[in-house]
Amino acid sequence: MGADIDKGSVERAYARWAPVYDLVFGAVFERGRTASIAAAERVGGRILEVGVGTGISLPQYARSNTLVGVDLSEPMLRKAHQRVREHNLTNVEALSVMDAERLALPDRSFDVVVAQYVITAVPNPEATLDEFARVIKPGGEIVLVNHIGAESGARKLFETCFAPVARKLGWRPEFPFARLTDWAARHGGVRIVERRPMPPLGHFSLIRFERLAGEQSAAA
Repeated sequence: MGADIDKGSVERAYARWAPVYDLVFGAVFERGRTASIAAAERVGGRILEVGVGTGISLPQYARSNTLVGVDLSEPMLRKAHQRVREHNLTNVEALSVMDAERLALPDRSFDVVVAQYVITAVPNPEATLDEFARVIKPGGEIVLVNHIGAESGARKLFETCFAPVARKLGWRPEFPFARLTDWAARHGGVRIVERRPMPPLGHFSLIRFERLAGEQSAAA
């Protein structure tokens, strides 16, 4: 599918949000953030967090995990670096400015990829998911927490009407779950193992994909 979000607009939006992001969104996203970390730690090992932002998640991971964080926004990452220093997070291997659609990382180099509130804010979600699958080892997992659009009713109508405004802010409120299932089927080397509604009001979901061992997809 073609891109309908401008990457430059996303960068500018998050540069503006960087100074107050934790204050505004920290509590709202806390349950999803905690759930995604718990899911990642059931696998454990070397964990890549895409869209690490200000690094608000980093202190919550057990020190036994090795963490790498990437984000498109350099101002957000400056705050992440500061957080690593303040908490002496010696298990954080690297924090880098990087495009989620073009990860400058080796194939099969992580046990888990975590992406919180990211997949609806990238120009090409399917290309981004291809990259996630590329960098995880067979048997590893992709853990997403994201807003998933309603399939019917008043919320679907609102999301559809709000979509043009939301795109200017850098995200898609009407993003359907079918885009994830269709991607998994087309990729062929992953399978969805969990979809769990998250607060507030179940508008967000935790979604886990497993990278299948011994599978070679068309996208890989």
